Amino acid sequence: MSDFDGAASRSVAERLRTWEWVYLGYLLFMPAQPYFSPAPDRWEWPLAITVCAATVLLYALALLRGRSAWSVWASVVPMAVLGALATPFNAAASVLFIYAAAAAGNALPWPVARRWFAGLTVLDCGTALLSQVPLPYRLLGFASALVMIWVVGLLELRQRDRRQEAENQRLRTSQVELLATLAERERIARDLHDLLGHSLTAVVMRAQLTKELVLADPQRARAEAEEIERNAREALAAVRSTVTGWRRTTVRAELEVARRTLAGTGVTLRVSCAEEPALLAATDHELGLALREAVTNVARHARAATCRIGLDTDEERVRLVIADDGIGGDAPEGTGLTGLRERIAKLGGAVQRSGSAGTTLVITVPVAVNG
Repeated sequence: MSDFDGAASRSVAERLRTWEWVYLGYLLFMPAQPYFSPAPDRWEWPLAITVCAATVLLYALALLRGRSAWSVWASVVPMAVLGALATPFNAAASVLFIYAAAAAGNALPWPVARRWFAGLTVLDCGTALLSQVPLPYRLLGFASALVMIWVVGLLELRQRDRRQEAENQRLRTSQVELLATLAERERIARDLHDLLGHSLTAVVMRAQLTKELVLADPQRARAEAEEIERNAREALAAVRSTVTGWRRTTVRAELEVARRTLAGTGVTLRVSCAEEPALLAATDHELGLALREAVTNVARHARAATCRIGLDTDEERVRLVIADDGIGGDAPEGTGLTGLRERIAKLGGAVQRSGSAGTTLVITVPVAVNG
């Protein structure tokens, strides 16, 4: 975001209500000189009124147009010129140098603004030497401007940087929220893919079997229909919990689901599990989802007769192996396996796929012991 767009996004009505207008009160020092002078010249009052009106106009143009580069220079340069022309005759006109410093500090970059402050300081000192205003009024007006050019200018620079940092923080927060939203959408999409792919595969397979058994074995057909209903209800509950982010699964739970799924498709399942590893909930959940995706692929695509699932662990890693004797082999990977690799990679693990007559997936993740 540019340094100049802090006020550019505000409406004219908002700028008219801003407290920055109160700074115009310092212009009252200009008519104070002819008012308190014992014998003011005829031109002193018109000069004070004209300079005040011109300053209000320049200030309004700068404020209403925002902090664009053009509007800043279009106000600070005329202010400085007007101050240089008026201060030899009215010491209070040096307040225009302060206005010019404030406008520059509010919008210009630090190096440019500081050079501008230095130029205004030289201009103030030069007009003080040419001033016709008697002492001590001359010293009072020019000395105060000499100090306030830097005080007000640097304060405006600091305030501008604070506003910019607040805006940058708001943008960073918005970006973090957006990335979190995208990550959550990707999580839900992966979970729904894994969940529905598995559940609908089981439903389709059992529905096909039920259709064949309706006349041949009504009792078994009824049992399969009940299993289809149960699978559908479980899938519906899992979809609801997935969307709300509450769903969690485990390797042990997915092994039980795998037994039922593969039994319905005629695949013989053999499980080899040395001991159940103590995993963090997040690791157990991701491994469970990986097992679900692999089993779903076996049931849907492999046309396998046998599927073997092995789980072993040591002090450094947990290894999950899913192997079938189907027709998968070196077939291209789909979105399910791509999502599986992404999940395991986030855990610091790896997925290896091999096999020419059948498919073997080896999933390895670092071991994480609870507590």
